[in-house]
Amino acid sequence: MDEDQTRPKGNGHKDALHFSQPPRRVVSLVPYMTESLFDLGVADALVGVTDNYHRAELEGRSLVRVGGPKDFRVDAIVDLQPDLVLANWEDNTLDGVNALRETGLAVWVTMPKTVRTSVDILWTLANLFRSQSARLRVQTLEMTLDWAISAYEARRPFTYFCPVWFDRIPQGLPWWMTFNQDTYSNDLLQLFGGSNVFEGRERRQPLEADMGFQERTEGEPHDFERCYPRLGEAEIRSAAPELILLSCEPYGFGEVDILLIQEMFQDLPAVQNRRIHLVDGALITWQGTQLARSLRELPALLDSFLEV
Repeated sequence: MDEDQTRPKGNGHKDALHFSQPPRRVVSLVPYMTESLFDLGVADALVGVTDNYHRAELEGRSLVRVGGPKDFRVDAIVDLQPDLVLANWEDNTLDGVNALRETGLAVWVTMPKTVRTSVDILWTLANLFRSQSARLRVQTLEMTLDWAISAYEARRPFTYFCPVWFDRIPQGLPWWMTFNQDTYSNDLLQLFGGSNVFEGRERRQPLEADMGFQERTEGEPHDFERCYPRLGEAEIRSAAPELILLSCEPYGFGEVDILLIQEMFQDLPAVQNRRIHLVDGALITWQGTQLARSLRELPALLDSFLEV
């Protein structure tokens, strides 16, 4: 039940999950999918969610917390006897998904790489639950997206670098992980004129090879890992982005990271023009119904970031 098997065809109205009736018990291991179920008005079927998802509507509900997206408890999920488990290749691990499938549970694994595909997944959810109100909400979102594509196609293009993780190798040298052109985040920012300076870069194994310190010595990364290369100082410097966006999730960049970049990359256009900004990660990385907020807030936010 991978995404390529379940993605709606054409306008997205086909129910590709082949349930004879709407699922009555659903476990969501993906925060943005959990959010989408609430926003579409079909969250009554939820019986389990991840520990890191918080929403006011959860108060007073007997939902089971099944662990984190990377370390969920398979036994707890099995005990809930769900009709369907929602998973994602970026949020969840291959081993974890396989463990669930080995128990016989139906697991729908998605990994939308474009904004359009993310909307298609919402169509699938709306049709899966036979919900007319959910269909109307997705239709409204799709119309808003169409308007945005037309409205922003003439925006001045700009180059950017958007790391989503930071760490150091044992020798103390820093590295940053970002995304390439095969990701939802890249497609979303491109809609508003963003040109990702690492759009064509794929991950190399091991980490030292990704940073350019040695030749590739390990096998190819999984398809869902190739989209997230890890970069060393020299490669970032040579890319010379105009804007640097530091997402608050999944890593949680802060003011200390701005200071580090300012100190290390004084010759970058983004540093020289004071265009290093913290940004709510949900605006860039969360898919599903979160797209409505991104379409509403990101254009003005990016305009403010690009002001000299």
